[in-house]
Amino acid sequence: MTFELDEVRRLTGPNLLSDEPGAIIDVLFNGIAAQTVIDCWRKHLYHCQITLGSDYAWPSNCYERLYEGGASLSISAPMDLLYSACDLIELAWDLCVAELSDGEEPSAGEEPSAGEEPSAGEKPSAGEKPSTLNESSTDSKRTPTVHMLPRLAALKETIAEERNPALLEFINQANIHNVVCLVDDDEISLGMGAKSATWSIDKFPDPKTISWQLYSAIPLALVTGTNGKSTSVRLAAEIAKAASLNAGVTSTDFIKVGDTIIDEGDYSGPGGARMLLRDKRTELAFLEVARGGLLRRGLPVQVANAALITNVAGDHLGQYGINTVEEIAEVKTMVSKAISKGNDFAQGTLVLNADDALLVKESEKLNVPICWFSEDQNNRQIVQAVSQQRPCVFVRNNQFVYSREEQVSIADIADVPMTVDGTARHNIQNALGVIGLTKALGFSDEDVLSGLMNFGSDASDNPGRGNIYQVDGVTVIIDFAHNSHSMRALVNMTSNMPAKAKHVMFSHAGDRSDKDILDVAKIVSELKPKTYVLAEIEKYLRGREPNEISLLVKQYLLETGISKNDIILASDPLAGAKKILDNAEAGDLVLLFVLSDREKVQALITARSQTRA
Repeated sequence: MTFELDEVRRLTGPNLLSDEPGAIIDVLFNGIAAQTVIDCWRKHLYHCQITLGSDYAWPSNCYERLYEGGASLSISAPMDLLYSACDLIELAWDLCVAELSDGEEPSAGEEPSAGEEPSAGEKPSAGEKPSTLNESSTDSKRTPTVHMLPRLAALKETIAEERNPALLEFINQANIHNVVCLVDDDEISLGMGAKSATWSIDKFPDPKTISWQLYSAIPLALVTGTNGKSTSVRLAAEIAKAASLNAGVTSTDFIKVGDTIIDEGDYSGPGGARMLLRDKRTELAFLEVARGGLLRRGLPVQVANAALITNVAGDHLGQYGINTVEEIAEVKTMVSKAISKGNDFAQGTLVLNADDALLVKESEKLNVPICWFSEDQNNRQIVQAVSQQRPCVFVRNNQFVYSREEQVSIADIADVPMTVDGTARHNIQNALGVIGLTKALGFSDEDVLSGLMNFGSDASDNPGRGNIYQVDGVTVIIDFAHNSHSMRALVNMTSNMPAKAKHVMFSHAGDRSDKDILDVAKIVSELKPKTYVLAEIEKYLRGREPNEISLLVKQYLLETGISKNDIILASDPLAGAKKILDNAEAGDLVLLFVLSDREKVQALITARSQTRA
């Protein structure tokens, strides 16, 4: 038997296992039945709570999720005790491992007294409420050891220091008054945007003194999916700009209000959402919600007016116990938990891709209004929505069409710059989704059209996503695509673009499987490039040896009949871009998949295009 603790972390919002804040521990094990591990962990969790006593313990629900080779184990906790909850579940895990590894049963302290011994419990079946901690699943009859008592004593001190009844009452009063309350380690805030206020976490006012009517929400939308998230929030913000609204955007590249970038970096998690929503310039918000943030912390907000799921594909498999694309679909549809049911928010809408079979299947589990979008007007979901006069977006006669009670042609696809004369099918899909999202938020057809027409494929509108340059007669396309789904989209687009010859540079992160890496090489080879440049990315080796990935791809290409003279190895993306441009001639097309050093590569391309113009 082997046991490994993968990660312990706080859950600050609705999450994959529950709708409650709390703590979660990801564990790996083999050589033992999963239910045996869960039962043992639950038992020690209960014993720890009993030993802590009523002055320190809190009522909690238990949740678990099994996956191949491990499990995610979670408990609910008050917002002021999330760090303590992490310590508690880790202690219970250590006790569990000690018992199962040695055959001895350690204990966190004194045995429960007569009459307190927990009865056997089982994992709740679908539809049942979670077990509470007084439903342990294994009896304890051995004489307890005491080596865990120092950790319990330390945990009591942590709980005493962390406990904050005033904070909980503040949050409770905000909920009673239907006012959004955002909390982190440093600050607490009420409302959003212009009608918000933020205080230090240790200097917030007494709820009795607050004029609650001063604080309210702003229109808010969540955007998730495997690919297209950043493009979608940027396009949505452009549509808001057409309506003379100052839209705030969080993304994996930056956090931005209107035309002002507040900071650059990955702000697709709850921290970025809080920063944006506390900015008084923000009149409405489009939050990119990435898989990692959803799994690490849960949803960034409790309530949203609308949410968009662009698509689902295999990426980052094997992290946080998400091992299949079906499980990724389950993670992405977590955003439906935030779809508003009323109060300060109107009934919300979930915008879904009807061309994605996984999302169609996952939608059967959801109980929220859905606006479907599809490239095919005869898609089953579209046909049903049209017949029932429910909102949907589709393509008809090469036009974007929005349908509800009436059908409106928004724009000709070829006229919308981001579609690159209709060749960029992935951006046709992105536009369809954003039309559905912005219509769900109440934007006019005219504002949607204006936003679509003003949003281009250059680096100023959509940096790193299909940016097109002309360098001395050579068409150069830069894109951040880094998985087979997104790279397929770019290959499909460029396959329809005329060129004397095509040249491609690409890379891959080392934490992907050999199969994933070679799948990308196979997709790229469908373009039949004249030149393949394999760029090394040292910071993304992630456990692999230098040049291991490039040599793996080179060997594959050689085995498929590509001449070694057509394969170039580069030390980094910038060096690769220089080499590929040196090989290209007027009339050629260069496709650069730039996973790292994008700004340097863009600066190179910009400088050459200006020099040779």
